Amino acid sequence: MGEQQHVKFPQEVIDEYTALGIDVVAMFSAGHLGNRMGVQIVEASADRVVGTMPVEGNTQPYGLLHGGASAVLAETLGSVGAMLHGGSTKIAVGVDLNCTHHRGARSGLVTGVATPVHRGRSTATYEVVITDEADKRVCTARLTCLLRDAPTAG
Repeated sequence: MGEQQHVKFPQEVIDEYTALGIDVVAMFSAGHLGNRMGVQIVEASADRVVGTMPVEGNTQPYGLLHGGASAVLAETLGSVGAMLHGGSTKIAVGVDLNCTHHRGARSGLVTGVATPVHRGRSTATYEVVITDEADKRVCTARLTCLLRDAPTAG
């Protein structure tokens, strides 16, 4: 669960991080929480990040997709976009996340697509649209990340 072996990255991102000795797939993964929830990153660039998550295992007591699970998917995808925008000299730290839940999902996979609303020098904001397998909108989220200088070795 959560393996990121077939992620589509722009070649310049692969080249930049490989030259630094950084595993691109591990760097831009769903992280420990996302992995436990089954989040899969499918495509990642500063312009668009796509990922999926199963509904099963991520539901609330009524059997519907938990709103917090949607928030995890949204923050994961938006953060990856912000990190790619910032490049290897920056780290992205989420400072604001809001989610509007439109409809419930009981089964299958949900898909999130993060696209930039603002990409600046110190912040990046992404809108994340989460849909069900019928392409109906389940959630709309917006994430703003602060872009900080990456720590230097030494």
